[in-house]
Amino acid sequence: MTDLCVLSADDEAARERLDAAAAGMLALTRTWSGHNTGSQNTDGLRRFAPMLAEAFAALEADIALVEGPGFELIGADGKATETHTGPIVEISSRPDAPVQVVMSGHYDTVFAPGIFESVTDLGDGRINGPGMADMKGGICVMLEALKAFEAGRLKDKLGYRIVLTPDEEIGNFASGESLRRAASSGAVIGMTYEPAMETGAMAGGRKGSAVFDIVLHGRAAHAGRAKEEGRSAIEAAAELVLGLEALNNQFNGVTFNVGSVEGGSPVNIVPDLAIVRFGARAPDQQAAEWATQQVRALFDRALRRDGIHGHLHGGFYRPPKPRNAAQQALFDAVHATGRAIGLDIEFVDTGGVCEGNNIFAAGVPNVDTLGVRGGRIHSSDEFVITESFPERALLSTLILNRLADGRMDGRRIKDLMGR
Repeated sequence: MTDLCVLSADDEAARERLDAAAAGMLALTRTWSGHNTGSQNTDGLRRFAPMLAEAFAALEADIALVEGPGFELIGADGKATETHTGPIVEISSRPDAPVQVVMSGHYDTVFAPGIFESVTDLGDGRINGPGMADMKGGICVMLEALKAFEAGRLKDKLGYRIVLTPDEEIGNFASGESLRRAASSGAVIGMTYEPAMETGAMAGGRKGSAVFDIVLHGRAAHAGRAKEEGRSAIEAAAELVLGLEALNNQFNGVTFNVGSVEGGSPVNIVPDLAIVRFGARAPDQQAAEWATQQVRALFDRALRRDGIHGHLHGGFYRPPKPRNAAQQALFDAVHATGRAIGLDIEFVDTGGVCEGNNIFAAGVPNVDTLGVRGGRIHSSDEFVITESFPERALLSTLILNRLADGRMDGRRIKDLMGR
């Protein structure tokens, strides 16, 4: 690891380029943050994707805007409808280079139009704005790191595939196959640009994530004249909710959370529709299988109630990403690389999920919080720490330099995936 901790001439040149680019990185992210790209704002996503393509045209790469497949969502009426989102931005360069990496990021945010659309300088080196940290700032870091790498003498030794997705915040249901395909095209490691923590700590192991919708149908009846003829879908849903929440703490590391219960009717009608929407997190595959079995058992119990029928949708759309030998070797290499620029990076296991889970599932070890430092993401208090733009871009360029010149042995790291 000694060589990883030392700056080479290529590294020093990258530092100079990125220090000079710092103000431009911040300005570009502020501009991007001013464009609403909420996951359900299809028009906004479609307007923004060409802006990304234009920015990434500065690279020596091929760029395509790809329409992803439709995916099902359960509406308030309990029916499944096909939904479409914005285009997937796919970028590739030097596919025949001896070392290949896969890079990913998302340009959607959790903020619908009109919810949070202003960018505000908070002072003290912090800027508040939608996506400034999660993760338009991260995409900007990715872009500038690649520009710095391609300005150096090592570029012909490393190729990359990038997937910028419009639907990460709702599960990558349209872009999941693009991520899998890019990761499966010879990549030795993956690099994803979710924000780092405010302290600079990065994500280690990640749990797997599931989203479920259970639709329950009962039988409507007049609540005054013929209550006994009705069968309440909400009563069945209430029992189901209690059963789901009772699963917490029953299997190590598995959590359930009921996010909403929808349905019902006026109080003088026995309700014949209820929708229970909930999520689950699991630290490994065994835990995910247990969680799924428990959900099915509770659903089956609900259907055994007199007059109740329904359907179950969803499951573990992102498998767990536990620490294994390959992940730990990559974390150690990134930690040593960070030391070269004065960073003492800590890797912290988390219950959160991201596209790193998808890339891991495709057999590629990855580090997935290479973006800017920030905090309060998924809230109107989201902020980015401005000094982290050149810092984090330099960290990525140094990783690319070390993969290209052999100081970081990507193939050896990937070979540890089965251990």
